[in-house]
Amino acid sequence: MSRRTALWATGGTVAAGGSLASAAALGRASGKEAAGVEVGGALKIGYLPITDSAPLLLAHKQGLYTQHGISVAKPVMFRSWSSLTEAFISGTVDVIHLLMPMAVYLKYDVGADAQIVAWNHVNGSAFTVAPSIVETAQLAGKTVAIPGWFSIHNILVQKILREAGLTPVIRKTADADRGEVALVVMAPSDMIPALANGTIAGFTVADPFNAAAVASKVGRIHRFMGDVWRDHACCVTLMRGSLIEQHSEVAQNFTNALVEAQIFAREHRKEAAKILSDNFLPQKPKAIERAMTDHLSEHRDAVKNPSWGGQLLQFQPYPYASFTEELVVHMRETLMDAPTDFLNKLDPVSVHRDLVNEELVTQAIASVGGFGVFGQSGTTRQEQIDGETTSGVTP
Repeated sequence: MSRRTALWATGGTVAAGGSLASAAALGRASGKEAAGVEVGGALKIGYLPITDSAPLLLAHKQGLYTQHGISVAKPVMFRSWSSLTEAFISGTVDVIHLLMPMAVYLKYDVGADAQIVAWNHVNGSAFTVAPSIVETAQLAGKTVAIPGWFSIHNILVQKILREAGLTPVIRKTADADRGEVALVVMAPSDMIPALANGTIAGFTVADPFNAAAVASKVGRIHRFMGDVWRDHACCVTLMRGSLIEQHSEVAQNFTNALVEAQIFAREHRKEAAKILSDNFLPQKPKAIERAMTDHLSEHRDAVKNPSWGGQLLQFQPYPYASFTEELVVHMRETLMDAPTDFLNKLDPVSVHRDLVNEELVTQAIASVGGFGVFGQSGTTRQEQIDGETTSGVTP
């Protein structure tokens, strides 16, 4: 498999004439990068300019990595999921936040040496549409942008469209008479301009892009994704498996710092927003603060399940097995313009055991006072998806 294939999931491309290494070779190369830690090299973090990245960035600015005795270089910003994932695969960065379905793809189809060490956050995304769109059915014949084929956004926006009697389509112009809606992958930074000029009628992505669209009167929140799948993992923290294996203490201390940063983000939202605005994110400060704080009163029409709190970006690090398993099932049912044959070979229970490292984050949570700090009761839960009955939890 070529690197071009590896980037299909994100809509990324490789320049014509560029070197196309096999996915297996990319996976092996990424693992060797862990050797840099042994000789004193600083860990390298890659991130996109979205509030999903907050814990990784706050831990650096607050000096939490240093307090835990590890050297971490200033996080490096990327502009698209394709460039971020390529940097991880090639070994340019060691730790990234990544859409969880994309992590599944990188592990099982690309062969990347990767493990999820924590959820980076839950919720924090929305379906934003042009101000003229007040009913989902009005999207017939129009185009909606998503951040990647392998994303919770793609899974949930297709659910929203189908429940309104619409049909998602790819690689074709949507036919309004047939109730079709065209889906396209777009870098988050391009979504607001595309909505403003009418190229698309809506987009689904992480904040602060939804908040920025509302603030600039370019769009309106049609639905919060956390109101469709309660407390779903959007981005996870992805680390090299070889780094965990060869430098377990470094990996544990990094995870400890990450968990502490999540507590800070939960308890000091406006201060966290200012840190992100001053040091890491290019959006306007008001948009970032809006994304980090609760504005339910302004968007009640976009919420069906107010008790879920799905409109609020939240920070909770424990990676629930029930979510991983349900996610794999939903990935199989989602239309994607990307390789998906590998999904049919996966056992959802085995995916969690193989892809997710629960040990590091469990120890980190215990070190800060336990699950109650994050409003959780333990290591199992029942998935709640609007309009669906899920299969339950794994003991």
